[in-house]
Amino acid sequence: MHTDVCVIGNGAIGKTVALGLAQAGHRVSLLCQAPSSAKVESASAQWDLRVYALNTIARNLLTSLKVWDALDASRVAPVTGMVVNGDGARGGKLEFDAYGAHAEALAWIVEDRNLNQALDAALRFASNVTLVSGRAVRLGADGQQALVELEGGDSLTASLVVGADGAHSWVRNQCDIGIDYRPYDQRAVVSNFSCELPHQGQAFQWFTASEGIVALLPLPGNRISLVWSAPELLATTLMQETAGQLAARLSALPGQPFGQLQPLLPEAKQAIPLALIRAHQLVGPRVALVGDAAHAVHPLAGHGMNLGFSDVVALLDTLADEAARRDCGDARVLARYARARAEDVLLMQLATDGLERLFNAQFEPLRIVRNLGLNLLNQFPQIKRRLMAHASGSRH
Repeated sequence: MHTDVCVIGNGAIGKTVALGLAQAGHRVSLLCQAPSSAKVESASAQWDLRVYALNTIARNLLTSLKVWDALDASRVAPVTGMVVNGDGARGGKLEFDAYGAHAEALAWIVEDRNLNQALDAALRFASNVTLVSGRAVRLGADGQQALVELEGGDSLTASLVVGADGAHSWVRNQCDIGIDYRPYDQRAVVSNFSCELPHQGQAFQWFTASEGIVALLPLPGNRISLVWSAPELLATTLMQETAGQLAARLSALPGQPFGQLQPLLPEAKQAIPLALIRAHQLVGPRVALVGDAAHAVHPLAGHGMNLGFSDVVALLDTLADEAARRDCGDARVLARYARARAEDVLLMQLATDGLERLFNAQFEPLRIVRNLGLNLLNQFPQIKRRLMAHASGSRH
């Protein structure tokens, strides 16, 4: 089989780039598991542990692909405000709100399952996409095309291969693209709870230094989603405790506004290892990397998935060029994509890594300075608006 583009990856980013390229007129093969035919589950079903805080760039992209309106809207929660709390008895505080940002919302909380089911439904009706089940075992390229060999002897050829296969990317390894890797010695413990008091669309975050970073994100109704970036030893303890014990810990957070928390039934928790990953190159011979295959960042800002969607936007824009129409895997075309993403990715990695280092330090004078910094920044609405515009993607 020969197509213009072969996308390798089974997650939301891979499905989105395949759908976007197909709708732009490219012939696409998507090497992944076959999309599920199951309908989106009702709001009474268990809430997904993996949620994403999607920004304006992600929402606009999904809207343009007719995916956003296919989401189960009853399971999507807009974030209308956010409060960032420092650590210690006199911890600083930084507040953001959508009104101050002149935006409909700062972000939208979407479950992984909800997003993937909407993408699967769109892919079933995409005329230019061929879904291929199988496992790739070798990737090669020459001056004319890339070759993907599958287990069992079948093969795919394409002008361009897009690696959207996650942080441990097989595509990246096949291209001998090195990475900078720094483990944070933390795991993101995720779970969902019902809350006694309405959250009113507000997200809260606590930088606790010794116990990591706790984020509580709004879900529809009186429900919240937890993302606790906890040091390894604490993460192990949190996973061994019952969800009820975890809820008691969260109820005791200073200034916690949700009242008593109760685990959603059935009780469920998950722990995800955290690391900084920076690919030395975003492209290789007839290969482009997107999403976690290209970069992974600390979840403290909630922008890992948004970086991936920005990759998709940049790749779609690059391949819309006339030269890319003739050969979408041409090295000069891919170089333009790499240049388009370099600054944005680097800034997000530096920001998230720097904040993690800053708030993880337990040196008392530094703790005082960072709390004062939060309070000082909170007094400058113009700077806050710029930060919110950058984070939401509305600057574009």
